Amino acid sequence: MDTSPWTMFSSVLDKRHCKRAFLSKSVPRDLLANVLRASACAPSTRNAQPWQVAVVTGQRKDALARRLCAQFDRGVAQQADYEYRSSRSDETAEARAREANVGVLLAKGYNGNDRAARRAHLRDNLGFYGAPVEMIFHLPVDARPGQFLEMGFFVQNVMLSLIACGLGSCPQFSVAGYPDAIRAELGLGPDRLVVCGLAVGYPDESMPVNRFQPGRAELADYVQWHD
Repeated sequence: MDTSPWTMFSSVLDKRHCKRAFLSKSVPRDLLANVLRASACAPSTRNAQPWQVAVVTGQRKDALARRLCAQFDRGVAQQADYEYRSSRSDETAEARAREANVGVLLAKGYNGNDRAARRAHLRDNLGFYGAPVEMIFHLPVDARPGQFLEMGFFVQNVMLSLIACGLGSCPQFSVAGYPDAIRAELGLGPDRLVVCGLAVGYPDESMPVNRFQPGRAELADYVQWHD
């Protein structure tokens, strides 16, 4: 058995994909603290470490899920604190997104073209897929693009560390679509910008949706060598 550092680390990378069904088993706080402490080794300009994270569990997590789902059920339009995607169309990226979206729905037993199924899936997302832990990542309200990059380094560290601890996760921009509800429930001030959520827990591997993995681009599709 190859136990070289690269083999061990690459196995963690290979296991990182979104989990959307979780066991009810609680996650020890000490384990989460260790993950977050190690993840803070992420790089940041001048070591500013701009990231902040609210770890939400138990009754408070359930209350947050109810508040978000109530907004959704009332038809409140989602309006995140920042623009997530470019307005320019990239057909290659859009084709990947369509394939992944349909794949997730089919893995959950839905018809991929069923509008009601898509809505049910979105609502499930706002309930954190039943995960016992929801993390909310936030930055200063005047955060610049570079600070989002630094937050990305931190969040990726968190997701990979969770894998190494036998946990799974699903990053969720959709949760950030109701930032005022999140700020109100968690007592965050208007000076905080909600970046994303992260559903965390022990994945239920008996569920087909957790075995779905979208295809990945070939190396030649995103790497250019300059010798």
